[in-house]
Amino acid sequence: MKSDPILKRQLEGYRLATAEILYHLPDHPGLLQSYVWQDYDIAPQFPVLSRFLEFWVRELEGPLHSVRVAGKRIISAAEIGTGALFRLH
Repeated sequence: MKSDPILKRQLEGYRLATAEILYHLPDHPGLLQSYVWQDYDIAPQFPVLSRFLEFWVRELEGPLHSVRVAGKRIISAAEIGTGALFRLH
């Protein structure tokens, strides 16, 4: 049986994180554009999002204006009943 890496991450405390990133258009700095980012991350530090934002600042031309983050825990270890069997390698 093949292990599910997403389930494993959720059991490790990762949750689905969504960030709305507003940034200034390089050619029109007075205008804002919206970008929606989504990945599994750990709240409240959000290390995956932090690495993405560091990449953005270092490599992309559109300066950041603001970032709004929401996170939703999908599953936790306490929600897995005794009737389920999961193999994690």
